[in-house]
Amino acid sequence: MVPVTARLRFRRWLGARVRATRAYANDVATIGPDDAYARRFYFFDRGAGLLAPQGTIYNERYIALGRDTLIGPLVTLSVGMSPDQEMMNAPVITIGERCIIGRGSHLIGHWSIELGDDIQIGPNVYITDQNHSYEDPDAPVGWQPPSEEGVVIGSGSWIGTNAVILPGAHLGRNTTVAAGAVVRGRFPDAVVLGGVPARILRHYVANEGWREGAPA
Repeated sequence: MVPVTARLRFRRWLGARVRATRAYANDVATIGPDDAYARRFYFFDRGAGLLAPQGTIYNERYIALGRDTLIGPLVTLSVGMSPDQEMMNAPVITIGERCIIGRGSHLIGHWSIELGDDIQIGPNVYITDQNHSYEDPDAPVGWQPPSEEGVVIGSGSWIGTNAVILPGAHLGRNTTVAAGAVVRGRFPDAVVLGGVPARILRHYVANEGWREGAPA
């Protein structure tokens, strides 16, 4: 048995103190509706919280958070291209009640991103309502004018880890999106989406249950 040296005992003691300090700091740094920072938002309802450490957040005045919604650590919530940009409508990003946004996810809004209630989003999900266009084959894609289409995610949906929700996506209620899927287009309620590009893998039929593939 390897003897426990004084150096190892000190390392364990110090490590425990560092972890406790980090946990305390993150708890204190969590942002709730009673914090002054919450007043920057278009709406920040009771029970909502931005867990620490926070990701990049700007143009808060165009972001609405519903009651009891939790935004995980390192989540990016951004509207526009810069913190002082004036947008054409408000709010741009709307997150309903009792939603959970997983660690490291990104919601990048320019026109309209609407999340219903009771939505759970896994880690590292990317949702945006804007893409660069590529109409001119002789011009760099990154310098071409962007195109925008609103995004809607229906209440009760689940978005798996590393999924990408692209401009124009309109997901019905209680939609399940498989991990790693790339979603664009309109889909009905109660379906399972997966793949690149995403397609309907299963759908629900009332009084019959789940069926494979897309509805007829």
